Amino acid sequence: MFKVLVSDPISDLGIQKLFDASDVTVIKETGLSEDELIQIISDFDALLVRSQTKVTRRIMEAASKLKVIGRAGVGVDNIDLEAATQRGIIVINAPDGNTISTCEHTFAMMMAVARNIPQGYKKTISGEWDRKSFVGVELNNKVLGIIGMGRIGTEVAERAKAFNMKIIGFDPFLTEDRAEKLGIEKGSVNDIAQKADFITVHTPLTKETRHMIARPQFELMKKGVRIINCARGGIIDENALVEAIDQGIVSSAAFDVFESEPPRKDHPFLNHDKIIVTPHLGASTQEAQENVAVDVSDEVLNILRDKPFKNAVNMPHVPSSVLSKLQPYFELGERLGSFLIQLTEESIEEIHINFSGELADVDTAPLSRVIIKGVLAHYLDSEVNVVNSMHLAEAKGVRIVRQRSSSTKGFTNLITLTLKTHNGEKTIAGTLLNGYGARIVQIDQYPVDISPEGIFIYISHQDKPGAIGKIGTLLGSNEVNIATMQVGRKIIGGDAVMILTVDKQPSKIVKKLLTDTSEIVSAKEIIL
Repeated sequence: MFKVLVSDPISDLGIQKLFDASDVTVIKETGLSEDELIQIISDFDALLVRSQTKVTRRIMEAASKLKVIGRAGVGVDNIDLEAATQRGIIVINAPDGNTISTCEHTFAMMMAVARNIPQGYKKTISGEWDRKSFVGVELNNKVLGIIGMGRIGTEVAERAKAFNMKIIGFDPFLTEDRAEKLGIEKGSVNDIAQKADFITVHTPLTKETRHMIARPQFELMKKGVRIINCARGGIIDENALVEAIDQGIVSSAAFDVFESEPPRKDHPFLNHDKIIVTPHLGASTQEAQENVAVDVSDEVLNILRDKPFKNAVNMPHVPSSVLSKLQPYFELGERLGSFLIQLTEESIEEIHINFSGELADVDTAPLSRVIIKGVLAHYLDSEVNVVNSMHLAEAKGVRIVRQRSSSTKGFTNLITLTLKTHNGEKTIAGTLLNGYGARIVQIDQYPVDISPEGIFIYISHQDKPGAIGKIGTLLGSNEVNIATMQVGRKIIGGDAVMILTVDKQPSKIVKKLLTDTSEIVSAKEIIL
């Protein structure tokens, strides 16, 4: 008989499957202090929490039988993941439970900005009958731009089609084939900025997505566009949005999220008559609260009964004999994935991983998950982890191919990663060298020797005399110090690459100066 402790308020309806299970006993004890939880946790096989209980290392050290911690929600900030992983405790969450709730809130906000509902309500209850000030627009035949075509973005698109809206979607993993199946047009962020009548964002907040919509994008927009953000604060530059509204570019906006929550009392959104705000209500429905509890209950039962599960957020158990062989390659594998995705401009259709040499004789599934995490994390950040990386890739329509071979190109071991897109592919290979550690030894067809850490400038150029000198002079005159330089070429005078490690990130001006240099085809910044 398994014992499950529920230490936060979670609806009985949401965890009914646990109550009904013949092999499970459920105990609900909420409001426990850390010391109180430590006193009783040794009796339990599973712990269910929301956000109130802080599951610390001390609690887990006392939990001698604990197999799984379930978080009835998305975030797991209240759980010490490192401590859980070290003790072999699986931590799961419920990333899908609030999908419909957030999607519907997005549409509520879209309708509100289209028809000025909050403003009309406020004036009407104040005693004024003012119909002329609140003339709205229809959704019918309007262009909706959706930035982020994951679970929520896809649901928004499905409902928008029922309103006869024309949809342009952007997502770094959206392929032409998937866009066609969804019945939408694939476009870039700038395409959406130029064409959309309504824009809604549904991406995680990462380095890549922070201020994804800012002054340059607002300058591209047609007058009267309406903006909705029910995803994460910071994806849209708040100050730039206010400027765009005041300049007449953006007609109105609706935000459920802020860069800092709760917002300060003098936040410009709170007193602007063309901005609608709600206090992060995207997941605040009875159904969503129950759904996340149902999802977690299902996963807890699967884990306790040794059945397959998918929503773990920490490293699953790996036999120590396998882990000892793979551990040295984890950091290398993740950085190979991170490096290559930053070189890849188009949506990925396939991820190919080849293990050679001593790695060919080991179960490399855990290492594969780490490599795929490195690829996806550039866009998904904390949404992806070593457990769900393969599941997320496949959910986005990315095919995973893993191979083993005896060819090591002279190295004791070799990891070769290839990302295939509709129009081509990019390849990187890495190894561990005794005395030197992790090294990148190949990028596309070019042999190189690079330590996978730091700030890089990856330059594609024509192999002409003076090209290297021009680049060095340009960077030096702009106070960008070159730490190392690698040059790769196949034939004299043909295509070549230059990989520079630099001491600081080059400014946008420096990047433009580089790409304006005649011999340079492209210049990309890569950060590991």
